[in-house]
Amino acid sequence: MASLIFFVGILVHVSMISFKACNAITLTPKISPKFPAIFIFGDSTVDSGNNNYFETLAKANHKPYGQDFPGHIPTGRFSNGKLVSDFLASMLGIKETVPPFLDPYLSDRELQTGVCFASSGSGYDDITPEVSRVIPVRKQVEQFEMYLARLKGIVGEEEAKKIINGSLVIISAGTNDFIFNFYGAPTRRLEFDVSEYQDFLQNRLQNFVKQLYELGCRKMLIAGLVPIGCLPIQMTLKFQNPEDRKCIENQNLDAKIYNSKLVNLLPQIQAQLPESHIAYADVYGPLSDMINNPTKYGFVETKRGCCGTGLIEFGPLCTPETPTCEMASKYLFWDAAHPIELAYRYIAAILVKQVIPKLV
Repeated sequence: MASLIFFVGILVHVSMISFKACNAITLTPKISPKFPAIFIFGDSTVDSGNNNYFETLAKANHKPYGQDFPGHIPTGRFSNGKLVSDFLASMLGIKETVPPFLDPYLSDRELQTGVCFASSGSGYDDITPEVSRVIPVRKQVEQFEMYLARLKGIVGEEEAKKIINGSLVIISAGTNDFIFNFYGAPTRRLEFDVSEYQDFLQNRLQNFVKQLYELGCRKMLIAGLVPIGCLPIQMTLKFQNPEDRKCIENQNLDAKIYNSKLVNLLPQIQAQLPESHIAYADVYGPLSDMINNPTKYGFVETKRGCCGTGLIEFGPLCTPETPTCEMASKYLFWDAAHPIELAYRYIAAILVKQVIPKLV
């Protein structure tokens, strides 16, 4: 069953907030655009459908995915609806949704206001995407270079530079690296202890950020890890009896230590890159709060997803034949690995209020 988890990932989040406060934020009018465009890199927490355009099992372009997306379309997003990156783009007044870069029908307007390069199943470690045959984070920067060439052809070199310099960049990855290469298959566990692997991944992240900086990116939002041990699929793999399932504390501790290291690393990276603004998105705190205090957010079920049994179904196991729960809004997770749209909406609202101002 461990082979199923290669494209798990949860995405970008920030500090704790109550259900009532979240609703207040999401109901406020859109703010004036602070960024000319938005660019997304990472894994399934932010992939808006790039995996639709090549052979891989890590796809969500089939029902019941997308049942609450506009038009009820399965777009390739691992959610019942939009992702946090879509809500961010909308709340910031950039666009309603962020399309995948590999979509062959992108308009010039879409290209000018930003696209997504993320690939479900990806990670900072190049080994992570090999099994699922998806796009490593490292190679997503190569696609960004291709994008830049297209953008310059549309608006010219000077205008393209202005767009890239002023745009918001979101990076969300790392969860798959631990789940597949460290907790599932012992691929990296034979080479590193957990502290060394954390440092290895963050060295990869640092190199990635520097590459984006060299291409003109200046404003970056970088997500930490989620409470990995509380993902439904992880609990299922650990506990055979569904009644015994609980968060796996050693995995959560690893995630917290990784995040603490990242908090210390990002200011160091920013100091090396003149005129850069790099902010940390705390994913651990808010998701832990949603898990431990679900009624505060309107959730009832936090240990299983809405799709199927909620214990193992995601990707190719969450299909049109798989029954779903009656009220998705009561579930924190849509499938066994990814939050529902409502959770992403809360997270985006927090980001806009508390973190985005640091990048403007």
